[in-house]
Amino acid sequence: MGLAVPILTLVLAAALSTSATQRTDLSVMTFNIHSGTGSDGTFDLPRVADAIRAQRPDVVGLQEVDVHWSERSGFVDEATELARSLGLAMYFAPIYDLPGSPRRQYGVAVLSRYPILRTRNHSITRLSTQDQNAIPAPAPGFAEAVIGTPGGPVAVYVTHLDFRPDPAIRAMQAREMSAIMRGPRQVLLGDFNAQPGAPELAPLWKGLVDAGGTATFPAESPTERLDYVAVSRGYRVVDVRVPTTRASDHLPVVVHITARP
Repeated sequence: MGLAVPILTLVLAAALSTSATQRTDLSVMTFNIHSGTGSDGTFDLPRVADAIRAQRPDVVGLQEVDVHWSERSGFVDEATELARSLGLAMYFAPIYDLPGSPRRQYGVAVLSRYPILRTRNHSITRLSTQDQNAIPAPAPGFAEAVIGTPGGPVAVYVTHLDFRPDPAIRAMQAREMSAIMRGPRQVLLGDFNAQPGAPELAPLWKGLVDAGGTATFPAESPTERLDYVAVSRGYRVVDVRVPTTRASDHLPVVVHITARP
């Protein structure tokens, strides 16, 4: 009879420990959806939703999202349609916002199974693809969404860095994003358009850790790792997956993280 209390105490302690671990776990996914056009050249937004659903992520960062943008995606509001199909909360941050009825927008998005508490569309240096005489200038499209997870608020950022061979714009973007991101619980999701070890990404690694992964582009026979999940040092990376799919010309990256005590 004297052993009952110690045993019960150990059982309760183990249960509480497991519960705490579960509350601080988070599954995050980054996915450049190529405006819904797959590696086979077919526009199929439900296929994108299926690829996300199959991984059961808690939070998703999307790049190349069309909202009433053009014929290539049937002028669909892709952010809203994906959120509705998956039953997730959504925040869309346009990079480009052009006149029209409705307005034509293109950018990045956050999807979350947990409440989105607050959002902000930060500006970073960009070289516009919509202006033939563009010069580097601040422009929106660096999304911040604070997510109300069971383990507490998490600041999730989504980005799509410059694609040009010259790394100068990416270098500026990395410095600017690093200056914006502050705090112990942060996740950065995005298409960095640079290989691991690229010098222009160095500012990001002062406060973040690259979760790793394998090549993500092109989806059919990937040779380049362009898509990243990066986390602040308040998190430990538990697992990294790069699932195969034909839903885009990029493969997604899915990372399971847990908060450090």
